[in-house]
Parts: sequence; C-alpha cells; structure tokens
Amino acid sequence: MQEEDFPITSPTPLLDVVRDPSDIREMIPETLKQLADELREETIAAVSSTGGHLGAGLGVVELTVALHHVFNTPEDRIIWDVGHQTYPHKILTGRRNRIRTLRQPGGLSGFCRREESEYDAFGAGHSSTSISAALGMAVARDMRKEKHEVVAIIGDGAMSAGMAYEALNNAGSLGTRLIVILNDNDMSIAPPVGAMSAYLSRLISSHPYRSLRHIAKAVANKFSAPLMRAAKNAEKYMRGMATGGTLFEELGFYYVGPVDGHNLDHLLPVLKNIRDEKNSGPVLLHVVTKKGHGYAPAEASDDKYHGVSTFDIVTGTQKKSVASAPSYTNVFANALIAEAEYSDTVVAITAAMPSGTGLDLFAQRFPDRTFDVGIAEQHAVTFAAGLAAEGYRPFVAIYSTFLQRAYDQVVHDVAVQNLPVRFALDRAGLVGADGPTHAGSFDITYLATLPNFVVMAAADEAELMHMVATCAAYDSGPSAVRYPRGDGVGVALPVRGEPLPIGKGRILREGRKIALLSLGGRLKECLKAAEELEKMGLSTTVADARFAKPLDEELITRLIKTHDAVVTVEEGAVGGFGAHVLAFATREGMLDQVAIKRPANIRTLFLPDEFMEHGNPQAMYEEAGLNASGIIEAALAALRAPTQTAARNRNVAEAV
Repeated sequence: MQEEDFPITSPTPLLDVVRDPSDIREMIPETLKQLADELREETIAAVSSTGGHLGAGLGVVELTVALHHVFNTPEDRIIWDVGHQTYPHKILTGRRNRIRTLRQPGGLSGFCRREESEYDAFGAGHSSTSISAALGMAVARDMRKEKHEVVAIIGDGAMSAGMAYEALNNAGSLGTRLIVILNDNDMSIAPPVGAMSAYLSRLISSHPYRSLRHIAKAVANKFSAPLMRAAKNAEKYMRGMATGGTLFEELGFYYVGPVDGHNLDHLLPVLKNIRDEKNSGPVLLHVVTKKGHGYAPAEASDDKYHGVSTFDIVTGTQKKSVASAPSYTNVFANALIAEAEYSDTVVAITAAMPSGTGLDLFAQRFPDRTFDVGIAEQHAVTFAAGLAAEGYRPFVAIYSTFLQRAYDQVVHDVAVQNLPVRFALDRAGLVGADGPTHAGSFDITYLATLPNFVVMAAADEAELMHMVATCAAYDSGPSAVRYPRGDGVGVALPVRGEPLPIGKGRILREGRKIALLSLGGRLKECLKAAEELEKMGLSTTVADARFAKPLDEELITRLIKTHDAVVTVEEGAVGGFGAHVLAFATREGMLDQVAIKRPANIRTLFLPDEFMEHGNPQAMYEEAGLNASGIIEAALAALRAPTQTAARNRNVAEAV
C-alpha cells in the first residue's frame, strides 16, 4: 500500500502507518489508545459500506491491538473463534487496502481464512472450535521443540458449546502451554470489573506471585497429607472467590481475571505477564467487553448490530431494500405459531439463534414453549428427542449448516429410534456473502440417506406453510423442511397451512417433450426455463417434487416413461435428490429395459462439487448452472443425447 492511498489530512494518521503488526510493537500505551480509536472508526466506516458483522468486532478492538502489540504474530499463533469478530484484525494485518471488499464477490471473507493471510492461523465460520485447534497447534509446537505462543480467543456465546469444555478438559489434563482468552461480552460469568479486579489480575498473573505460590506449595508439601490438601484448597478457593475462576481451575487452567477488555492500562500488563511466564501450563485470561463498544447505535442494540446491511454512520440507520414478499424465516415463524395455537404439544427449540430462525416471534406468543439452548446443537437435537419421546411435537429451528454439527445425534438419537422430531432448516442452499462455511449445501444428502426420515423442500412461502403443517401432523417418525434465505416469491398465503400427502409431488404445467422436476427453491427458475423451451417448440412439463424422501415414485415413473428428457433440479450437493431419483429409476429397470418404449434421458442438476466462494446469490446460482439458462442448457443436452433404448440396440448390434 502506498502513502498516496491516503489523503494528507487523514483522520487516521496512526493507522495509516501500520502496514502489519510489527509497526505497533514499539508503540507506547498512549499511542496504542489512539490507534484503537482510529481502528474502531475505520471498522465502522468499512462495514457501513459493505455490511457484515459489526458489534462483535467493535467489542474486541482494544484486545486486537493489545494482542498484536504483545505477541510476535504471525510466529505466535492467534486463533479467533468464529471469525466474525476479526475485521479489526484484518485491518491491522495488511488487509486494510481491501477491507471495503469485505464479503463482496472476489473480496475478503467475513471470517478467518488460512488462504487469505498468514495471520489467520485457523479458519472458522462456526463457533467453539478455537481451543481445540489451538491445543493441536500447541502440541505440534512442543513436539517440534519450538517456543512460540498459541493464543485462542473465545467468546460471543461460544463457551455455551460442549466442544469448548471438551477442549478445556483435554488441555488441562495435558498441561500443555496454551493461552485461552475468554472474551465475556455479555457479562454472563463475570461481576463488574474495575480497579480492584484489575489489580488482582495483575497480581496473580505476575511472576512474583506465581513464584510465591510455588514456594507456598513447596512448604505445604512438608505438611501431613490432610494439611497439605487443606492449604492447596484454601489457596485455590480464595482465588476462585476473588476472581470467579474456580471452574477453570478445576479443569486444570491457571485462571486470571476478570480484566476490562477496553482498558489498555489493565489489559497490556496482564498479557505481558502471561507471555513472560514461560513455565506455566494452560492459562485462561478472562476479559470483559461490550459488543458494539464505542459506537452508540451498536451498544444500544447489540442483537440488531450483530450482522448489518450497509448503514448511515451518523444515525446508525441500516439501508434495507423494501421486500416485495415476506421472508421465509418470518413465514416459518408465523406458520409455527398457527400450529402452536392449534396444539399445545408444539414446542420450539433454537441453538442461540432466536432472531435468525424467527423463534423470537414464536417466543413472544409462547414464551413457555420456546427453548434457547445456547450454541449447543448436539444438545438441542437430543433434548428435542427427549421431548418427542414424551409425546410433544418439538420443532428444532436451525440453519442447515449448523445442523451438521449434530449429525450423530440426528442419526442415533432421532432416526434410529424413529422419534418424531421436526427439523426446520433455514438458509438451505447458497447464502451469498457468508460464503462456504454457512452454505446449506448438504442437508438433502445427509438427511435423505437416513431411514425413517421425511425430507421436504419448500418451493415458495405458501408451500413452506403447508410443510410446517405437515411436520406438525406427522407423528410416525422424524421430518424436516428446508427453505432458502431471504424473501419469498410473492404468492398468496393461507391463514394456516394444510398437511400434504406424504411423498406426493405436484405438476404445475403439462408438456410432452421435456420434464423439469424441481425440489425446493429453484421452481421459479424451472418455470422460466419452461417458458423459453416452449418458445423453441419444446413442450415442457414442470413438476414440484416437494419430497426428497419418500420419493413420489408414481410421478417419477410417469415423467420418465412419457418424456424424451427429464432434468432434476435441486439446491444441494451431489448425492441428494437427483441421486435418489436415479437410484429408483435404475432399481425399477426404467433406464435399460427395451420393454419401455421411450425411456427418457435423465440429467441431474445440483451444486458443484466444491466449496463455492462468497458472492452475490444470483450470480452464484448462475455459476452453478441452477438458473433458467443453466436448466435450459441441461434439458437441450439431454434431448440431443441418444435415447437409452437406441444406445442399447446399437451396443447389441456392435457386439454381434
């Protein structure tokens, strides 16, 4: 980056000279405070023009500056949990000149990515992975007999996940040198912090205290066993009472904190003490921060400013387009409310995403039937299984990408026992700016492969209402409905959905030459494709499968036997709906029996077998070949291919 990139009267003169973290290592605390202020302003300015995650990043500005000042990054590894709090980190690590490409096609990712920078030690889009990854890196360091530090920063609700405690337990038992920073940004653990707690934290993290502690332990070892245990317990619980860290001490960590995460005068000496105490095992530093710190609109409404669209910096007003139809999320919420009005056995479960899944609306109407279990998807699924075993109708509302974290529970605790847990899978298909970590690409494949499951995909918002009603009414086993991110297509909505016949699709237009069999949100593109094919003189049928499992075998058989070409279309990965259609057709001999007068050539359209980069959703579906033009191209290719019967007869003739 060249100096001319910035005006002479830049509002960020300190930040302007920071090319990478080495430029801030010699700065004095007062200078670092100004740098933090400038970094906060730059983060706000960038996100105001790109949209993205705001509150979490603003909450760790001072911590980010302190970490890169105290530690020798990238040699010292810093592992950020989730990654949506790393926009300030990206600015300080040589990516400021691209920060306004954040989440844009071809631009910076909204999360950490190893491919993007050497300062991103570990990629993450889901939460609660940082301590496990950091422990692996620390063990690798020790096996190589290296000396660099490994630091994990976890917070923003991530400590509610069991995986974090599994990692803490393992790290404590190994005794490996590891630094974990608990970013407590909702005051869920810590009491208010101030000068006294800052003093205690500096004291217990300092070398003199720890040396004195070792001497005390050595003296205690001269006592009889009962007195020795009493002395050790007294010291441990005195520290626990003073700081709140007894839980982490019990897991084998040396606990320091709480420390004000926005006060560099408190934060810097504690971090330096921890860095310089080389003989310790795992250490947990507890810092208390506030999401959105330093920007009044974000401080006042941390939920609305967790993820934002572009916004006006002065007023904080987000610039959102006027929707022509309700969002799928809100339609689901209202449909579920309608079912809960009808039956008091309907309950709703979310894993720390009440507003993202629409269950905040459900909770307003039925607070006693709404359960937010925290970032604990595995628990959410088995909790729902327990409710189902007792005769309730639990709906687990969860993003498709997050249900992946609980797949064993889906298999073992739900499917094997054939319990009627209902799964509402928001953000199915591609999700645009959030990129590959959040894309709902795999749920059709991983659910439809399981015995006993009913798997549905909504083509529009009215269909979603009917499918919610179907789930509520279906008590014979587990069921799932998937639906896209964003707004519906604008169809009229019923007051309440009506249960659908299980495993039955529908035909929207009749043709004779080509059949387009859609599952889910690509139906509108199939209808567009059919219009264009008709203009070419190719009579086209469009069918909505509705169900990936069980298949509408009667409908599929009819389409294959009466059309020259059949194209299946789905917003999912390989191995999903199209694979099940082909398996059925093969099993029934419809692709190779001469007895069938005119078996169709079949093409299956699905997402590419790759992790698609973040971008504009419409452009991403075009790239995937799942828009109208891609569907037309596949249909014409199938039509041009020789029929299965002709190919079979030719092979026989050649063999003779």
